[in-house]
Amino acid sequence: MEDNSSIFNFKKSNGLTDKIKNNIYVRVLVKLALLFGIVFVSDFSIGHLLRYLYFSQQSGNLYRTTYSLEKTKSNLLIFGSSTANHEYSPRIFEDRLHISSYNTGRDGTSIFYQYAILQGVLKRYSPKMILLNFDLEEFKKTPGSYDRLSSLLPYYKAHPEIPSIINMKSPKERIKLCSAIYPFNSMLFTILIGNTEFNKERRKDFQGFVPLEKMLIKESDSGYYPEYELDSNKIKTYRSFIHDCINAKVKLYIVCSPFYNKLEKFPNSILLGQKIAHDNHISFFNFLNDTSFINYPSYFADVNHLNYQGASVFSNKLIDKMINEEDDQSALAK
Repeated sequence: MEDNSSIFNFKKSNGLTDKIKNNIYVRVLVKLALLFGIVFVSDFSIGHLLRYLYFSQQSGNLYRTTYSLEKTKSNLLIFGSSTANHEYSPRIFEDRLHISSYNTGRDGTSIFYQYAILQGVLKRYSPKMILLNFDLEEFKKTPGSYDRLSSLLPYYKAHPEIPSIINMKSPKERIKLCSAIYPFNSMLFTILIGNTEFNKERRKDFQGFVPLEKMLIKESDSGYYPEYELDSNKIKTYRSFIHDCINAKVKLYIVCSPFYNKLEKFPNSILLGQKIAHDNHISFFNFLNDTSFINYPSYFADVNHLNYQGASVFSNKLIDKMINEEDDQSALAK
C-alpha cells in the first residue's frame, strides 16, 4: 500500500524547491534591473556633464567646430584641413576685400567634415564667398578619414543634416549613440583641458586661423608623389559641396595651397578635383609648383604647411588672383 505521507512530503519538497528557484530568478532579475539602472543613470549623468563641459569651451579645436557650425555669420568662410587652418589669414582677406571672414579649417579632417560644416552654415545663412582648400590627398581612400568623423558626434542629435555623414563611419553609430557618453569618449582629456587655463596655446587663433611660427630647415626633395586609390564617397561629397554652394548662390573658389617640393606630376586627386570644378564653372586655383614658394624654407613650417610669413604672402597672392579673375569676368561681361 502506497505511503500517502511520502507522496505529500515529496510534493511539499518539490513546491519548496520551485519557490526557492523562483526566488533566485527574481533576485537575479532584480539585480540585473538594478545594474542596468545604475549604468543608465551613470551614462546619462556623466554624458550630460561632458556635454555641458564640451559646449562651455571658449577656445581650441572643439570650440572652433561649434562656432563654425552654429555661430559664425561671416560673409567669407575658409574650409579645409590643417592646410586651410594654418595658411589662410582672415584678417588679410578682411583688409583687402572688405568682407567679414572666418577660418573653419581643422587639422586632420577631410571633405566629409568640411561638408558637414557647410551644411550647418547653409541651414542658418548663405555666406557671400567660400574658399575650399584642396589637399594633395583629398580623395585618397583611408580608414582614418572615417574614424575622424567622431569629431562630429557631439552634434549628431541637434543637427539633422549631420547623421547621414557620420553614419558613413559605421552602420552601428546609431546604436552607439544611445549612450550619452559615447559622443565624447575620445575627447575626455581635451574637454577637461578646454575648461581650464593649463593649455594657453589653444587660445592662439585669429578668427579661426592658427599661424605656425617655426621655419623649415630642409633641402627640396624629389618631385615624385606616389599614386593612391581614390575614395568614391569623398568624390561624391566634393561634388555635393560644389552643388550646394551653387544652389545657395555662394561664390566658391577651390584652392591648392603651396607645397615645398616641385611636383613632376600632380596626384590624381588634383587632376580629378580640378576637372570637376571646371565642369561646374568653379574657379580652381593651383599654387602647387608656384615658384614664389618652391624651395623657400623661410615660408614653410614643414613641407606641407606654410608658416606665418608664408601664410601672409600666400593669402595676398590668392587675393590678387581672385581680384584679377573678377576684373577679367567684368571685362568679358562688357
